[in-house]
Amino acid sequence: MEEIGGDEEGATAAAAVTARLVQAEEEVNGRRNERPIEPWKGMYVKSIVYAGLDAIVTCFSLISSISAAHRSSAMDVLVLGVANLVADAISMGFGDFVSSSTEKEVAAEERAVTKWDVTNNIRPQQLELLHQYQSLGMDIDDATTVVNIFAKYTDILVDEKITAEKGMVPPDESEKPWKNGLVTFVAFLVFGSAPLLSFIILIPFTNSDTLKFVGACVLSVLALGFLGIAKAKIAGQNYVLSASITIFNGAIAAAAAYALGWILRNVAGLED
Repeated sequence: MEEIGGDEEGATAAAAVTARLVQAEEEVNGRRNERPIEPWKGMYVKSIVYAGLDAIVTCFSLISSISAAHRSSAMDVLVLGVANLVADAISMGFGDFVSSSTEKEVAAEERAVTKWDVTNNIRPQQLELLHQYQSLGMDIDDATTVVNIFAKYTDILVDEKITAEKGMVPPDESEKPWKNGLVTFVAFLVFGSAPLLSFIILIPFTNSDTLKFVGACVLSVLALGFLGIAKAKIAGQNYVLSASITIFNGAIAAAAAYALGWILRNVAGLED
């Protein structure tokens, strides 16, 4: 009887272990079959994140270098910071506008050339697209069918050739380069002002430049963390990792600026 009881207990334990293993395998398979996180969509999110990150790092690095040199008061830091912020915002906004305009013009010109080739030399263009699909692993019969279908619709064929062969996105007529520039300009001003807020908020409470610099550090970390999370939301990445990398990037830039200011003051003979 004892042996029978022992066998029953052993069988029960083995069944429990098997059940746990099956459950664990199902959980793993379930995670594998989960739909990936969908990226955050938006026409101007790239401009906002890029301009915001650059603004925070640039402005905070300027504050760090000035603070390390001990050459200016808090009001001087604020004036220099605001002037630099506005100038950089204008430069960044105009640069985004020019870049977006140029990209759109190049795409439009490339599409015009491709459309002429398709209209006047349709057969060679079909063969090029056919070879492109074959190089991607498509069967010759399937590739021929797809190309023949596209050949019935000139505009679709032109856009497909631009995308498949040249890796370009067909020009979007609804895209307005000036809007990209404006968004970049505003985002740069908004996020770049984060490090400067400390020098404004703490004016009624303290005259210590050190406390104001510490406040700028805290606000910069918070702003960088927020943009890191936003970047993770856009790309479907891990929030903590993205925020940590973004903050680390800002810390490295600020540390380099602070070290340079200290060197110029103590080594290069710029002390008072």
